[in-house]
Amino acid sequence: MSLYDVVEPGLVTCAEPRYRIAEIRAADPLGADAVLAAVPGINRDADTAALTVALRALVPDLDRVAGWSVVEALAGMRDLGVLLGSLKRHGTEPVAAVPEVLPVLEELARRTDMVPRDTVHHYTTWNPLGRRRRSYTGSETEAHLQDAVRMVFPGLVAALGTCGELARLEPYDPGFACALDRTAQHVQSMVDSIDFTVAHVAPEFFARTLRPYFEGIDVAGREYLGPAAAQVPLWLVDLTLWQSDRPDRRYDAFLDESVRYSLPSWRAFHARHRGGVSAVGKLTAALSWESGHRTPPALTAAAVSLARVLRLLKTFRARHLGIARKAYHDDLRLYETGSGGAPVALLRAVLDLTRDNENLVRRATVPPRTPAA
Repeated sequence: MSLYDVVEPGLVTCAEPRYRIAEIRAADPLGADAVLAAVPGINRDADTAALTVALRALVPDLDRVAGWSVVEALAGMRDLGVLLGSLKRHGTEPVAAVPEVLPVLEELARRTDMVPRDTVHHYTTWNPLGRRRRSYTGSETEAHLQDAVRMVFPGLVAALGTCGELARLEPYDPGFACALDRTAQHVQSMVDSIDFTVAHVAPEFFARTLRPYFEGIDVAGREYLGPAAAQVPLWLVDLTLWQSDRPDRRYDAFLDESVRYSLPSWRAFHARHRGGVSAVGKLTAALSWESGHRTPPALTAAAVSLARVLRLLKTFRARHLGIARKAYHDDLRLYETGSGGAPVALLRAVLDLTRDNENLVRRATVPPRTPAA
């Protein structure tokens, strides 16, 4: 049984409609199943005329959209998004080709409190399974990539819960180490996801086949990126563990751009914890107050648990960097930056920052040497 199987049923009971995954997947407010089933074939033919006709056929009346629930609006944006990305992949700005979609995208954005196009959550977590799966290529490899991202969602939701708890605790509290241990369990799903990706998605396939579908589109004069894995905000875990009081100019700029693609409650999480004291900050400050050779047991436990989570994050980032280096190698890449808008160099920088914080925690627990007599 996977973490997804354990956590996902619990999400259904949440008041947050964006966590009602099964309902969103089941919804088909545009009656789009048949049209979207044909998209992979249309994309193989690079038939922009057929894609334009399909998008125009699916655009609903605004009055109809106004009556939709959040669940229906998320599903509607998901289904329009497949056509938006497909048109852009073949060199056509979708809103310019079908202007009547603009007010619909803006209304869907208003009703869902998200950006006016589809995100990684629409493309993966809220995407139906089986024969109703929305896909650009219809390939098994694309399905594997979607599933790799999909499996992270429940663990990330749970990790944000424990990180929020962690932010309210001090290192001397036994609950501090416990919250870190639970966070580590949830972060493990992200490591499992990247391992699944390495095993099932060749860098060549991503770079040459899928990456072009994730290009940004113009919506009312502003560019919005396509469904990018970077929109799965592992950086919210960074925020409470180390990043909130250890800023980095490059990473901060990336976060400022990426946060708008998050769910509303996740944007609120970012606003609430940005500029606060991180777990690393709290722990290193507490340890600096201790003297002698014996660290209080609560602090030792906290340091061990925090180092474990940081090591998991480091593992994830090292493997992600390995994939990205292959996909964006000079001989293979079609684009200078990743689908989330960041260059490979930023992945290297964030890995280094994560490693630096892990080392900081480890060094802080090493007792000072007694001077030789």
